[in-house]
Amino acid sequence: MLDDERLDWLRLIRSENIGPRTFRSLVNHYGGARAALEALPELARRGGASRIRVCPRADAERELEASRRLGVRFVTSFEETYPQRLAAIDDAPPLLALRGDVAVFSRPIVAIVGSRNASAAGQKFAERLARDLGDAGFAIASGLARGIDAAAHRATVPTGTIAVLAGGHDRIYPPEHAGLLDALLANGAAIAEMPLGWEPRARDFPRRNRIISGLALGVVIVEAARRSGSLITARFALEQGREVFAVPGSPLDPRAEGTNDLLKQGATLVTDAADVIVALQPILGRRHAPVVHDVAAPDDAVEPDADARARILALLSPAPVSLDDLVRLAGSTAAIVRTVLLELELAGRLERRGGTVALIAEQQR
Repeated sequence: MLDDERLDWLRLIRSENIGPRTFRSLVNHYGGARAALEALPELARRGGASRIRVCPRADAERELEASRRLGVRFVTSFEETYPQRLAAIDDAPPLLALRGDVAVFSRPIVAIVGSRNASAAGQKFAERLARDLGDAGFAIASGLARGIDAAAHRATVPTGTIAVLAGGHDRIYPPEHAGLLDALLANGAAIAEMPLGWEPRARDFPRRNRIISGLALGVVIVEAARRSGSLITARFALEQGREVFAVPGSPLDPRAEGTNDLLKQGATLVTDAADVIVALQPILGRRHAPVVHDVAAPDDAVEPDADARARILALLSPAPVSLDDLVRLAGSTAAIVRTVLLELELAGRLERRGGTVALIAEQQR
């Protein structure tokens, strides 16, 4: 990808109200990021917004330059160095900010996550499991958090581990893991979708978790309370078609309630690395097909009229509805429905929930 194209991609994903799915819809609809950028103000106006912030070229150039000084490069989902399993998920980040050795992504990846407030036994088991999987040729992905995540990273610094960051590369969380991050870059990598300077917030951790599971063949949950964020990673793994593993724990330990529940629901029980390897062997035997990214030619003829917009808007509410149902009930083409949804999303009036869309309630806006 040319530098100017990469800059356009960065500007588009950094513009207001644009997430990974909206980014892909815009690029496919307009045939490229630059044309999409030019269309944003009018699309947002038609969706009901008085204005939309389009990331200025100068801001994107400054982010690129600051990233280079940190040794961070931006990899697009079109490029071979982008992790191919991650590229296949529905809401893959269009751009990944990456530091370290990209060769780690060519290896089979297992994610290991668990409680921040982990027991000594849980941390010891996570270290042993990660080390044995690393010695068997796997790379280990985790979230650089305290507890289980850190134990898995530490054990696989020599063999290759991937830290998925919730904030920017210059805002490491927790701060005391900056040294661990520096150490793992020699044989592994750190990736982030958030911009430099971004301090991670509570809602950013689930976004990070979908990347952790998206990278991996399977996710191992070592310790997790009933309301643990690690269970969010397990849910993403199931949605993405990944294997889910759980380590059993004492019924008396609240930190094992979540993992024990996963086992009741059908997760694969893990007591050593062999359990993971045997379960993944059939997948390892199949070559993962490369992701083909088709960018559609721009379609200038798709222009919803006022009646079509009104019909589609009348069908939407805070209750999620699928695109197929909207097309059928509105009596419009899929292209027209997608265009109206883009307009509403860029105006901050619509959110995507998996394969469905819903209006954002007024009090939430």
